[in-house]
Amino acid sequence: MKSLITTTILLMFTISTQVVAQHTPIFPKGEKAPNVHHTGDVWLYHLSNADSTFNYNIAVATFSAGAKLDWHFHPAGQQLLIIQGTGYYQERGKPLQVVNKGDKIKCLPNVEHWHAATPVDGVTYLAITGNKKTKWLEPISSEMYKSLKEN
Repeated sequence: MKSLITTTILLMFTISTQVVAQHTPIFPKGEKAPNVHHTGDVWLYHLSNADSTFNYNIAVATFSAGAKLDWHFHPAGQQLLIIQGTGYYQERGKPLQVVNKGDKIKCLPNVEHWHAATPVDGVTYLAITGNKKTKWLEPISSEMYKSLKEN
């Protein structure tokens, strides 16, 4: 009986440790970004800035539910690696994409697009962006965002 209790306690400890580990973020949440080119709450954590050897920036972006970026493009392109949650990605003139943990997006240079969390779920992604300034365009209207239909 003592062996069964010990085994049960060890099993419960192992399971609870795994559950906690699944919800512990890999990177810090970062600083809350001022609402200049987005709507809602967005946090940024800069992992690596471009330099003379590596011509790209790496950042983690965490969006609360309903947060969305304005239309924009990256002259040197961008890759997004979704590490948590559910979000949206859309290129101008193309259908909306729903993105989930484990998905990756390759956005070619100068392609106009936007990305966001869904209205009910936040999203976190790792952004790898070429070392040229993002060009910001018009905001995503609240009406358009609310009318989105996930496929």
